[in-house]
Amino acid sequence: MADLSLTDVQAAADRIAGVAHRTPVLTSRTLDELVGAEVFLKAENFQRIGAFKFRGAYNAISRLSPDELERGVVAYSSGNHAQAVALAARLAGTKATNLMPADAPPTKVAATKGYGAEIISYDRYTQDRAALAMELVADRGMTLIPPYDHYDVMAGQGTVALELIKEVGHLGALLVPVGGGGLMAGCATAATMLSPGIRMIGVEPAAGDDHARSLVAGERVEIDVPRTIADGQAISTPGELTFAINQQLVESFQLVTDEEILAAMTFAFERLKIVLEPSGASALAALLAGRIQGLPERVGVVLSGGNIGLERFLDLLNKA
Repeated sequence: MADLSLTDVQAAADRIAGVAHRTPVLTSRTLDELVGAEVFLKAENFQRIGAFKFRGAYNAISRLSPDELERGVVAYSSGNHAQAVALAARLAGTKATNLMPADAPPTKVAATKGYGAEIISYDRYTQDRAALAMELVADRGMTLIPPYDHYDVMAGQGTVALELIKEVGHLGALLVPVGGGGLMAGCATAATMLSPGIRMIGVEPAAGDDHARSLVAGERVEIDVPRTIADGQAISTPGELTFAINQQLVESFQLVTDEEILAAMTFAFERLKIVLEPSGASALAALLAGRIQGLPERVGVVLSGGNIGLERFLDLLNKA
C-alpha cells in the first residue's frame, strides 16, 4: 500500500480543483427512517461526464509529459471511463482512442465520440481488451490510461471520499460500488485515514462476485464475464493493484441482485428525484436491501454515476 497514500489523494484533489465538479451530498429523511441510520449520499451522477471516472482520468492525464501528450492516450471501458478519458484528453490538448465493447450502451458510445475520441469496438465475451489496448500502445506509441489499475487513477477516484468526509465529518461506514476496484481503493485509502475505524464495504452485482470470492480466497479470483444490468461492474477479476489495497482496507464485499438494483434506481428517481445508472445505484441497493449488518449511526454511500439513456432507463424501471 506504500504506492498509494492520503497525500496522493490530496494532491489529486489539488489537480482536479476547478476542473472536476465538487459534487453534492444528498440526504433523505425517508431513507434515514427506512434503514435506521443517518445516510449521506455522494452524488457522482452530477460529476462531469456523469460519473466519478472523470476524477481519475483527469488526474492521470494531467501528469503526462508533453511528449506523451503529443502521442495520445488509449483506454478501454464500457462507457464511463471512455467518456472520462475522452474529455480529459480534449482538455489536455491530446487525442484519445477508446476500446469499447460492442454491446456498450449506445448513449455512452455516442457521448465518447462527442468528446472527440476514436472508438474501436470489441467483443467483451471473447476478446481480451487489455491485450488489444497493448497492441495500440505498441503500434501507435500511445499511453495507456487503465480504468482502475493505475495509482494516479485511484488517487483521483479517492477524492470522492475526501470531499465527502470533509463535508459531513466522521462516518461509521462507507458503501462503494465495485467494478475493477479503483474507486474503492482510492476511497478506502482516504477514508480510513480521515475517519479512523470506518467500515469500508464494497458492493458488486450478485452475478459478478469476483471481489467477494477473492477476499475469501486471499487472492484474485477470475470468473466468467458477468451478465448483469450493471454494465460498469461487469468485470471478471479484481485489478492487481486495486486488490492489493482493498484486501487490506475493505471489511467485506456485499452482493446485490439486478432486481435490488432496479428497486434502488426507482427509489432514487421517486424519492431523491435523481437518475442513476444500474452501477451507480448498487451501493444504495445494498443499503435498502438490508445487506449491512450492525449498521452504524452515520453512513456514507457513493452514487457512482447516472449515465443511462431515456429509453433504457424507462425499460428497466418498467421491468421493476
